Amino acid sequence: MSLDVLTIGESLGLLVPARTGQLALTRDMRLGFGGAESNVAIGVARLGGRAAWCGRIGDDAIGSLITREIRAEGVEIAATVDPDAATALMLKERPRTGTTRIVYYRDGQAGSRLQPTDVPAGLVERARILHITGISAGLGPGPLKTVNAAIDRAKVAGVLVSFDVNHRSALWRDDRDHAEAYRALTSRADIVFAGEDEAALVTGVSDLDAQLHALRALGPTEVVIKRGAEGAVGITSMPDDDERIESAAIAVDVVDTVGAGDAFVAGWLTELARGASLQTRLATAIACGAIACTGEGDWETAPSRADLDELRMPGAEPVQR
Repeated sequence: MSLDVLTIGESLGLLVPARTGQLALTRDMRLGFGGAESNVAIGVARLGGRAAWCGRIGDDAIGSLITREIRAEGVEIAATVDPDAATALMLKERPRTGTTRIVYYRDGQAGSRLQPTDVPAGLVERARILHITGISAGLGPGPLKTVNAAIDRAKVAGVLVSFDVNHRSALWRDDRDHAEAYRALTSRADIVFAGEDEAALVTGVSDLDAQLHALRALGPTEVVIKRGAEGAVGITSMPDDDERIESAAIAVDVVDTVGAGDAFVAGWLTELARGASLQTRLATAIACGAIACTGEGDWETAPSRADLDELRMPGAEPVQR
């Protein structure tokens, strides 16, 4: 069966305190998982798309949790089980309301040992869109080599390549040039997503329109800049000229913004795989990002089509019987 979107990258366990306060004083933690690429795959599946996630996990309970939960969301899995490394872990601290700090335990763990041979033959070739992020570049040479090998296969098979910068400063504490790594991946992608700060990092310019055109000049045919509470703006190549589109954000009661960017990307890519217009892609992406902010978790509040319909219903009752 063909796939709308294939994502490749690390998924890792997530420990979240049950209440707000200093992590050192917290005794109750909830165990879950997260990961930008698997978040996107789940978001696509929630919207009715056919999605797959490919990655590497440890032979441990967290690895089992990750594969069980992703599969339960209707996402196809191609996960290599590493017998010599544990599944990575992140701790989320909420010292004050509205403030989140994340600590990672991922160096040398299973996800950072991803290799090109972990991507099964024929998997990339079944997809309409291959989605990767800059996190793989930050994890080390193995994951970066893997996504580049997947891109090579996508180019041969005529599969679109989507790249979300998804900068994680904690992954770049050595002398590697993260901006250059992001530029190299941007130049190989058909669609690029970035936040305004990430676009500035990659291009060296701060003006929004200048960022759009600078990213576009690196090679992708479509560039989307996510602006958080300000909405999003995109530019795509048309036969005669570039088309620019912009939308404000949808006002919601924000609980947690983690995962909103991944939900946005999932909305955009799902509509792209269906051949929807630029306007529809942006409208769905904006709505997905908004709904993802209304609850806790990396992927748990990624919306379904029914959720999108409810969001667009003016004056809907908060209690449904």
